[in-house]
Amino acid sequence: MAFHSRSSSAVERTVRQIEEEVLEGKWGASARLPAERVLAESLGVSRSTVREAIQRLVSRGMLETKPGSGVYVVHRQPARLSAPWLELVSENPPMREDMLEFRLVFECAAARFAAQRATSNELGKLESILVKMRNAVEAHDVDAEAVGDGEFHTALTAASHNRVFDQFYATTIRALREHIAANTFDATVNNANAVSQSAMRLNQHESIFYAVRNRDAEAAQTAMFAHIAFVGKQFEPGFAQQA
Repeated sequence: MAFHSRSSSAVERTVRQIEEEVLEGKWGASARLPAERVLAESLGVSRSTVREAIQRLVSRGMLETKPGSGVYVVHRQPARLSAPWLELVSENPPMREDMLEFRLVFECAAARFAAQRATSNELGKLESILVKMRNAVEAHDVDAEAVGDGEFHTALTAASHNRVFDQFYATTIRALREHIAANTFDATVNNANAVSQSAMRLNQHESIFYAVRNRDAEAAQTAMFAHIAFVGKQFEPGFAQQA
């Protein structure tokens, strides 16, 4: 039983790693993945583990196998077309509020668990994402900031090491990342204080990271709550003039 548990854990980690690389654009839509042997070597696992992880991602609709050819990323429509409800979020404040309330529950818990369970490699990944976010904010590069923001929340969720979160992540994190990016863009357009607000968001992400790195679960949860609450306040009438 213990062996099965270790084996299952290796498969789950491999699923998460491949999934993250697909979502982060390492392989584009319809791109072919490297051979099993190459993936196994790069991920530090056995070929059988890679094979099972791929099968799970095929069943989730993220990958597809083509006999005699290989494994490919499933072609997806552009984000706005594949998730038309996001247009409702940007045009309908109550929809945005509902999504932010959902994130308060989901991501505050993820931050708390990440503080308790994140590995040194996961902490390193979070820190490297923060460096990219800092560079983006200093360069006033909204596109890069939005990408980094989504990557940070994705990596934090993976670091929670919760199996239910892992399954949930597979089906909803794409929508969450699109929502995060949409918030970043919408909070910047026609906003005279966009630069200072970007700096504030960066500071909030850093506070979350420091709490996770310090293994302070309560502080991590509190920092995430403060961040998401701030994101919501950015869309309140008159907030831009107050910031």
